[in-house]
Amino acid sequence: MSLSDAIKYVGVDDLETDFFEGQYPIPDGISYNSYVIMDDKITIMDSVDAVKTEEWLKNLDAVLGDQKPEYLVISHMEPDHSGSLLAVAHKYPDMKLVGNAKTFAFAKGLLDDDFAGRQIVVKEGDTLELGSHTLQFVFAPMVHWPEVMFSYEQSEKILFTADGFGKFGAWSKTDGTKDWLDEARRYYINIVGKYGMQVNNVLKKAAALEIQTICPLHGPILEENLSYYLERYQTWASYTPEEKGVLIAVASAHGNTHQAALEMEKVLKEKNIPVHVCDLVRDGLSEAVGLAFKYETCIFAAPTYDAGIFLPMLDFIQHLKSKNYQNRRAAFIENGTWAPASAKLMTEQLSTCKNVTFCENKVSIRSSVKANNLEEMKALAEEIQG
Repeated sequence: MSLSDAIKYVGVDDLETDFFEGQYPIPDGISYNSYVIMDDKITIMDSVDAVKTEEWLKNLDAVLGDQKPEYLVISHMEPDHSGSLLAVAHKYPDMKLVGNAKTFAFAKGLLDDDFAGRQIVVKEGDTLELGSHTLQFVFAPMVHWPEVMFSYEQSEKILFTADGFGKFGAWSKTDGTKDWLDEARRYYINIVGKYGMQVNNVLKKAAALEIQTICPLHGPILEENLSYYLERYQTWASYTPEEKGVLIAVASAHGNTHQAALEMEKVLKEKNIPVHVCDLVRDGLSEAVGLAFKYETCIFAAPTYDAGIFLPMLDFIQHLKSKNYQNRRAAFIENGTWAPASAKLMTEQLSTCKNVTFCENKVSIRSSVKANNLEEMKALAEEIQG
């Protein structure tokens, strides 16, 4: 695939890996994107995961033929992008590797090779002349590793964004940008979400550039309506809710708490309040974390278990806290046969989050939903509606 006469896509799809970074389910796989700039000095933009080295090298051969690359730019040293560096460096022994000082320090740790004698070390704002194309380096530290840098190609106005603007899903299994939002949100919140301040910093740098195309290392190339994608990132990076709806995140031991969540869903729908129920055990933790950042309000529904919070819910809350959950409203459905206390315990956990407000009303169940609980739900819905 070609982005232009000079810039070619040589990435690969991975449909074999089941969990990205060992924890996020990817039923539709993931792409490892890589690009080649054909110019006087041919330049490869990033490598791919080691599981796809052979396929990637074949893609390079198809584009390069007998030509040799002058440079390989390393945007990010995480193994899903650096896993094929040793193989390609061996294949092209005269090729220089372009990165920053931290890039090569990480290469030594990850690959036991810092490519001494082959390094081109760049700093913020440096440029690399390729012929008719020029790369300008835009550092993006902690988006989401310390060494990350974007590369802006000045003549075609393309921003290569490392993991920024990426999404889950292999190209061969998804519909390009049409299904971008949900999986891009799940990807961003779970992987980059902690670093909102750093994302905002690099967005400010990007605002000074005239960008016509965004080329991430995962997911589709973004070429149209770029303001939409930039606005989504600004929303996520500022921890602003996308919608005024409600996520009901439920962890249920015997099904009664889940039934309460479904009853709460009905009450909210009767008031035309957008609502999504997510089963923390069956629907996947990373999906729930992403949705918690989508909506303004989250109702945490869980029983008391071993005098504490039912562990799937505790795990969910810990994940939210690790991603800087903030600027939201929280409500609770608790359950307990003899001593329901999970609402109090969940409040204590979430009280350390920035700017999280707590609904005054709660739903407290003794084993299963009773008539008084339905009244509690109506009162909670009234408070949420405002």
